[in-house]
Amino acid sequence: MVGDCVTYKTFDEILEHLFPTCIQRCQRVTSSLSTLQNRLYSTGQEADVVVIGSGPGGYVAAIKAAQLGMNTVCIEKESTLGGTCLNVGCIPSKALLNNSHYYHMAHSDDFKNRGIEVPQVSLNLEKFMDAKLSAVKALTGGIVHLFKQNKVTLIKGHGKITGTNEVTALKEDGSSEVVKTKNIVIATGSEVTPFPGIEIDEKTIVSSTGALSLSAVPKKLVVIGAGVIGLELGSVWGRLGSEVTAVEFLNSVGGIGIDGEVSKTFQRVLGKQGIKFKLGHKVTGARQEGGIIRVSIENVKDPSKKEELECDVLLVCVGRRPYTVNLGLEELGIERDEKGRVPVNSRFQTVIPNIYAIGDCIHGPMLAHKAEDEGIVCMEGIAGGPVHIDYNCVPSVIYTHPEVAWVGRSEEDLKTDGVEYKVGKFPFAANSRAKTNNDTDGFVKVLGDKVTDRLLGAHIIGPSAGELIAEAVLAMEYGASCEDIARTCHAHPTCSEAFREANVAAAFGKPINF
Repeated sequence: MVGDCVTYKTFDEILEHLFPTCIQRCQRVTSSLSTLQNRLYSTGQEADVVVIGSGPGGYVAAIKAAQLGMNTVCIEKESTLGGTCLNVGCIPSKALLNNSHYYHMAHSDDFKNRGIEVPQVSLNLEKFMDAKLSAVKALTGGIVHLFKQNKVTLIKGHGKITGTNEVTALKEDGSSEVVKTKNIVIATGSEVTPFPGIEIDEKTIVSSTGALSLSAVPKKLVVIGAGVIGLELGSVWGRLGSEVTAVEFLNSVGGIGIDGEVSKTFQRVLGKQGIKFKLGHKVTGARQEGGIIRVSIENVKDPSKKEELECDVLLVCVGRRPYTVNLGLEELGIERDEKGRVPVNSRFQTVIPNIYAIGDCIHGPMLAHKAEDEGIVCMEGIAGGPVHIDYNCVPSVIYTHPEVAWVGRSEEDLKTDGVEYKVGKFPFAANSRAKTNNDTDGFVKVLGDKVTDRLLGAHIIGPSAGELIAEAVLAMEYGASCEDIARTCHAHPTCSEAFREANVAAAFGKPINF
């Protein structure tokens, strides 16, 4: 400062002196624009597709979209990726099933009969659970890596559709992030179906989620539902020492779709393993008295026949329901059906053409691999390609021991539809590899068209059934006949030879080795 004169070093200082209010306002506007830019996914550009959910359907769809050149965003409300399947479903349950089978072999006479003597076998449940968590962590972390590798943008929060071209991610801290997009794919999966009148605490009255993380082996376990999930988790704890009783409304085990003959064999084998069944019964209530849970059941045909079962842990496995709440569907005019599913057309479009839905939240079996396939073909359709899935070629697997797997039509289906068919069967007791492994429970059963010989369905109970069913799926996808499979060379000795022999029986009337 010289006398009354002021010296300024920069032009900005002159502006700040002359127009302080203007500068302050500009700064506030700049700050607001910066905040707005952080809240929006892009400025001037929009995403090609936003996938809501990162389960098997969602994460596969997002990766496929990115591989097809789409600018892709995936919104996930949970702290880890992978959905129910990777975190509290398919993956942790398979880890427990595999390791509990090893324990059972060592703890029972199985090892001893093979000449392997292991004295004082004990269970370290904490390490047992750690092995499960290790598998889950590796696979969920793998999806994070795949997203980065394929340039999929991940946003954490509850995805809600707030416009035909807009999804808002509602975050745990109360903030939100808006994403503008050309297309939206709902892949929100499913959740455990509650049982009326029985409150789940995930400690003693548990869903499948709680059954994956029990802190101790229950002395007595009652399972409501003898379907896929109930039998898998019942098997885990049965092998570890629980007395397991499964209560099932139907008169068969294995759930919907299983072949009747396979179901009967399945029940018999599980019975030999110690699982008790109350078929044709329904649960009417449960109450806790001290450390005991009393479960009231009654006969479906004769309600006057009532019983009460006691247990330490009650496992509720009565199915799953679509997770479609608070997605903004109603506000956009997208109605759900009576089961909470989102109606879609053959291209997975809802009533709003650029909003799609796949996986457990739409019609069809709630299977991870079904959701994955839908995610892939849905994205191919958005990119302009054809959209087709043959749901008759979607396999089902129960990962007990022995495993159970099937694809296509059952005998019951064919009889109902009046289709003439022929049956080919082969027991694993006559299969050399199963014999050498001392793992001979079960059989392969194939159904062929009586006129054309085309393979219509395959049903397997036995060792590695979940792996063997893939050959049947491929054969059906390509329209193979039973003779095609019968004349295909299979390595010896393998359990896959049993599948070939069953097709030999269907095509030529009898197998070679039985």
